[in-house]
Amino acid sequence: MIRFGPQNLRIPRFEKPVYVVAGGLTDYRKNYREKNTCELCTAALRMAVEENDLKVEPEQLRRMVNWVVYSQFADHFGDQLLAAAKVHDYLGFDPLGNIEVKTGGATGGSAVLAAAQAVASGYADCVPVVGWERMDEVSTKVGNSYIASAACKDFESELGWMYAAYYALMAQRYQYENNVPRETLAKIACKNHEYAYYSPFAQNPGKYTVQDILNNEIVSDPLSFLECCVMSVGAAVLILCDEAVAHKLSDNPVQLKAICGGTHTLRTADRRHMPILLLPNETEATYKDYFTGKRHEWPGFSSFLASRMAAYLAYNMAGIKDPVADFDLLETHDAFTISDVQTYEDIGLRPYGRGREFIESGDAYFEGRLPTNLSGGLIGTMHAVGATGIFQLVEVLWQLQGKYDKFHGDPKMWERFGKKKPADWKSLQLKNPRRGCAISHAGTGSHVTCAILEKA
Repeated sequence: MIRFGPQNLRIPRFEKPVYVVAGGLTDYRKNYREKNTCELCTAALRMAVEENDLKVEPEQLRRMVNWVVYSQFADHFGDQLLAAAKVHDYLGFDPLGNIEVKTGGATGGSAVLAAAQAVASGYADCVPVVGWERMDEVSTKVGNSYIASAACKDFESELGWMYAAYYALMAQRYQYENNVPRETLAKIACKNHEYAYYSPFAQNPGKYTVQDILNNEIVSDPLSFLECCVMSVGAAVLILCDEAVAHKLSDNPVQLKAICGGTHTLRTADRRHMPILLLPNETEATYKDYFTGKRHEWPGFSSFLASRMAAYLAYNMAGIKDPVADFDLLETHDAFTISDVQTYEDIGLRPYGRGREFIESGDAYFEGRLPTNLSGGLIGTMHAVGATGIFQLVEVLWQLQGKYDKFHGDPKMWERFGKKKPADWKSLQLKNPRRGCAISHAGTGSHVTCAILEKA
C-alpha cells in the first residue's frame, strides 16, 4: 500500500507568474502529403505570431525568444532522430537552447509544464512550445503497434498491439463495477464528434445519434470506431512568457495559474491499493460506502492515480475548491469514451462510481455547467500525439480571450484547409469565461498533467 510522506504532497509554486499570449494550429488529417513536418510547425507558429493580435511584428517576437520546448511522441513515425533540432533550425531559432519532451500521450502537456518551469524560475521569459506528430508515413497497423509500445511491452503489448484493447478491458471492468450502460459512453462520442463539426481544424467531425455509435463497427469490445481517437498529422504552438513580456506582447494575456503532473506504473498490474487521495471538494464521508459494493480497492484497474495526483496538486496550487463550479470550460484527453468518464471521477467532477452523472446531467455540454471538449477533443478533432496537449490549451486560450469565432467561424479559415464552412455552423464561444482546465494523459494512465488557465 502506498503511503505519502508530507513532502510528497507539497504543493508546487511558481517563483514568477507565467502567462500565455498566443496559440496556433494546423488542421489535422489522416494524411498530410502537402507539407513536411517542418512546414507544419512553421504554419502553426505563423498563426501564433501573426493572427493572435500581438503588439509586435513577427521578427521582433523572434528576437525576444530565449528558450524553446519541443513536443513529439515518437521518432519512429517520422523516421528522424533529433527531429526537434531540424524543426528548431527551420523555425529560425538556432542557436538558442531547446529541449524535446517525451511522455507518451501526455507529451504536449509535459512540454508546456517544462516551458512553465523555465519561465517561473526566471531561466527564460519568452518560450514557444512547439508540438507535432507525423503519423502518415506508416500504415495504421504499424502506427498502432508503435503507440502500443507506450504500454509495458513485457506484458501488455501482447494483448494485441493496440491501445483500444487495453482500454476495452478497462471499459468492461468499469461497467461491471459501476453498472454504466453503453449508451452513456456513446453520448460522449456524439457530443465530441458534433463539436468537431464546428471546427475547421477537425479530422473526424460528424453528427451522430447514440444508436449510430452503438451500431458502429467494434474495434475492441465494447468500444466502436467512433468511440476511439483518431491517428493524426499536424502541429500546435503555444507561447509562454513572464508577466512583463506578456504585457509587451498582448493586451489580453492569460495567466497559467497552475500546471502539475502525476505518474503511475507503466504496467497496470503493478498498481498497488491505497487510500483515496481526496480533492478539495471531497471528504472521507464522500466514500464511506464506496467499498461496500463491487469496488474493493483504489485505484484498481478503473481509476487513474496519475490524474488524481495531477489534479490534487494543480487544484491546490490554483485555489480550486470545486472544479464544476470554478471552471468555465474543460478539455479532457478523450482518447476513448471510457477514459473520458474515468477522468470525470479522477479530477473530481463527480465522486468515484458516479462519473456517468456528469454527462447524463447535461453539465458536460455547451451551455451546461462545465462545457467539456468544445474543441471536439481527440475523438472528433485530432490526436497528433505530440501536439495534443498543446492543442487543448490553445483551444482553452482562445475561449478565454473570446476568439473562438475568429478561429472557427471565419469562412476563410475553412477555405485555408480546403473545406467549406457548414451552412448550419454555430458558435461555441462561451459567455465571459474566466477559467479553464486541460488534462493531458499518457498510456494507460502512466503520465498526466493538469493545467489551469485564468484571465489575467
